[in-house]
Amino acid sequence: MMVSRAFLLCGTDEKEPETRRIEAGRLSAEVVGGNLRGIRFAGKEVLRAISFLVRDRDWGTCEATIGDLTVEDGHTGTTIRYSARFRSPDGALLVCSATIDLTPDRLAFDACFTPDRDFETARAGFAVLHPIADLAGRPVDVEHGDGTVEQSVFPELIEPWQPFKEIAAITHDVSSGIRAECRFAGDVFEMEDQRNWTDGSYKTYVRPLELPWPYLMKAGETVQQSVTLSIRTAGEAPGAEERGQEEIRLSLRRDAGRLPQIGVGLRPDTAAEERHHAGLLKQLGARHLVCHFDPDAGHGTAALRHFREVADTAGCVVMLECFVPCRRPLEEELGEIAQLVRQSGLTLASLAVSPSVDRQSTPPGSIWPECPPLEQVYAAARKAFPGVPIGGGMFSYFTELNRKRVPAEGLSYVTHCTNPIVHAADDISVMQTFEALRDVTRSVRAIYGAKPYRIGPSTIAMRQNPYGNATKDNRLGKRIAMAAKDPRHNALFGAAWTLAYAAAVADAEPELLTLSTLAGSFGLIAGAGEPVGAGRTRPLFHVLHWLTQLSDGARIAVETSAPERVVGLGSTLNGTTTLLLANLTPDPQRVTLSEVGARRLTLVDETWLRDGAKEPEAKAHQGDRLDLPAYAAARIDVL
Repeated sequence: MMVSRAFLLCGTDEKEPETRRIEAGRLSAEVVGGNLRGIRFAGKEVLRAISFLVRDRDWGTCEATIGDLTVEDGHTGTTIRYSARFRSPDGALLVCSATIDLTPDRLAFDACFTPDRDFETARAGFAVLHPIADLAGRPVDVEHGDGTVEQSVFPELIEPWQPFKEIAAITHDVSSGIRAECRFAGDVFEMEDQRNWTDGSYKTYVRPLELPWPYLMKAGETVQQSVTLSIRTAGEAPGAEERGQEEIRLSLRRDAGRLPQIGVGLRPDTAAEERHHAGLLKQLGARHLVCHFDPDAGHGTAALRHFREVADTAGCVVMLECFVPCRRPLEEELGEIAQLVRQSGLTLASLAVSPSVDRQSTPPGSIWPECPPLEQVYAAARKAFPGVPIGGGMFSYFTELNRKRVPAEGLSYVTHCTNPIVHAADDISVMQTFEALRDVTRSVRAIYGAKPYRIGPSTIAMRQNPYGNATKDNRLGKRIAMAAKDPRHNALFGAAWTLAYAAAVADAEPELLTLSTLAGSFGLIAGAGEPVGAGRTRPLFHVLHWLTQLSDGARIAVETSAPERVVGLGSTLNGTTTLLLANLTPDPQRVTLSEVGARRLTLVDETWLRDGAKEPEAKAHQGDRLDLPAYAAARIDVL
């Protein structure tokens, strides 16, 4: 049976919501699923999005069912009206009536919403996203509810807590001669730096986090909120920019340090499949196994023996990622774990430890859970595992590391993960996370200096939810925030995302980067009903294989003229230069290779996948241009 192109690209036939472009004069926006994104004036991005969102008690997104939509196009602008129904996991219904008005210098989004019965939510209301590009470190005026105006700047390094609270309006310069004011009404708004979660934005949202959540909206209670964007121009403001798809130019910078070693995660819950495919790790060329060990989940000697068996088969060293319960004396708990390691015969190359309570986030305004000082945890680990390098950090995300900064003195390395679907799971938002990922690694270096740095396991799917009781079920293979399975991991999108991740963090020079597990929904091996077929390697396997081959060489920094569309990295090893490129879009992209000599080209793309996804074949490539198909990953070996 012929599979669809969407399935090959993204692992799902689910269609993303249709996009409708609206414009009045030089002000334009895209309407997607009843919300707004890509809000531009004269072609310049002013706001990344204005969304009305409803979260369940675990911060999962309640999907909207849109009805009664009308669009009125007039001489001076466009008015859109619709109703939306949000259903919580317990069946309660929130009904919203929304209006969007667009004129040449004003955009207003109003919402009036009422639950049919008591509705439990972590947040219901507007969220407004300001883009990072051209705003980080730039001036901003923040008007508060009492009428005072705070003159400040958008955070440059990632702010762990809310940079601005009690917001009535935010005003900033979009470009020379263009000033934008975003005004909020109907509740108390505050801003958080969403780069903490690798979102490419600053987010202003309703209801302060320091208030209790989840909370109840009472049956029949009606709430009204609004967001109004106003544009002011001075002098000769520019006309609309032409946004053509020009050829993408490459800029190469050699002597850019080293690329990280590539790790692969192991998990006790997929032990049988991992044992079956352990030999694949040699084929991949991985050298590190990041092994997840959690006494609270019942992990014991059997899990450790499994790690040893896979490591012996693969010829890999083991980093144990170990939660410490911290309910009894630390020396006693860690001593018992050390005894289990000895009994299993497992040799550790390094050990990362974290108190069990730190697997869950502690939001602003919350009481920090009882926990021994981290210095004591690390000291007990060093005593229990003499001679083993001890790492610290968070096994969740940079957010938690930024808010609870570990004492680095005495640690051999710091570590954390990231996840791109904490807040949004559409394709564009997931690929935009690379804008923020660069700032994540830059912020880590600002905090910890040259301390050895390890990242991962980081995957599109969420392996653990620090913000609720569980990750979201995704049996139907959709694009769902906070889901433990994501179909794009299985397809070309996942391969491009993996390569782009390695490119985004390269400047921070992490010593170890882990972007998959061996098996399961985060792994290298496909299951039934996937683009490559059950039991075969997913497309991202080949990207990781390229990265392992390059990791011993001298890194080449690859900059492109359109990093929102194509990114890359490279390496020189034994006199051979290799460049890797990823297309982050569903559209073909043309890259100029005039500075690159004779070359061989290897593609992981739609044609390769449709032809059977065998070992990608290198072919001679002539000419000064490379056409990268949708979500393609390319390897260029310069002869």
